[in-house]
Amino acid sequence: MGPHPAVAAIRLAVRRVLTDILDDHGRAPGRPPHERSSSPLVLVACSGGADSMALASALAFEAPRLGVSAGGVTVDHGLQAGSDLRAAEVVVRLRELGLDPVESVAVTVGREGGPEAAARDARYAALDTTAERHGAAAVLLGHTRDDQAETVLLGLARGSGIRSLSGMAAVSGADGRYRRPFLQLDRQTARTACMAQSLPVWDDPHNADPAYTRSRIRHEGLPALEKALGKGVVEALARTAQLSRDDADALDAWAGRAEAGVRDADGRLECAALHALPPAVRRRVLRRAAIEAGSPAGSLFARHIEEVDRLITGWRGQGAINLPGRVVARRQGGRLVIRQG
Repeated sequence: MGPHPAVAAIRLAVRRVLTDILDDHGRAPGRPPHERSSSPLVLVACSGGADSMALASALAFEAPRLGVSAGGVTVDHGLQAGSDLRAAEVVVRLRELGLDPVESVAVTVGREGGPEAAARDARYAALDTTAERHGAAAVLLGHTRDDQAETVLLGLARGSGIRSLSGMAAVSGADGRYRRPFLQLDRQTARTACMAQSLPVWDDPHNADPAYTRSRIRHEGLPALEKALGKGVVEALARTAQLSRDDADALDAWAGRAEAGVRDADGRLECAALHALPPAVRRRVLRRAAIEAGSPAGSLFARHIEEVDRLITGWRGQGAINLPGRVVARRQGGRLVIRQG
């Protein structure tokens, strides 16, 4: 008799991602041994919750079958009493699954951008450092289709455009470091897989704390939408994320090609050429120019770009526009100059 359907589903999702990683590193299973590179190391980021424990168990099962080295890392954010003990428990569980190397990394969470963003920044910085220290080919993250739906709703509330609706990418980070095998699986599948394998899981109280925006969306927002619109909202939002990502990628590519055609011999942006571009492409060109001038991408919002765009489309002699990072945009003699002030 085969494994429980939920267990089979998580293993298949991980197997597909590991095969992609092997292919990326010249070790596709069908390739002759003499043409393969050394065995890549793949780490799983595990909090001890159901999603990441299910992911860890699937990685531990599939990795040796594909000739992949598998390890794990848990990040201790230090935000709750006893968090260090909990992290130590996660390390024990990962080692019991057969993962090696396994370690816990303690971080200090700042305040910039709010508690959720600060914790995320600290976590990814720790994961980056750990992956680089071990020479890991990839880090697996346990985000599910439900997490994707929540991310789309957060992006919709920000009103930041189509890119904010594209949610989390299946592959992201430097050189495709981060992989999210469960984006097509729902949260309940991961939890059921843990139950079927008798894996102990820890439910983070922050996930139910209404002080956190994502928690409110999870426990109030999405249930209200499902009550009003019926089941299938999560799946529809996740599908919206993928469609939005495809559109955003296409527009980004268009903007990249268009940028060369709107610069003069000195590299300044020509207002007339910018005006001729479709708004979605023009705003992307302006955003790229602002970031290139030193404006931090994470602090550059749609409203900033809209103000700069009015120097092109609504020119009435207005003054310079101040952007994050002490970058200034001004119109001078038919040219748009964006540079640090």
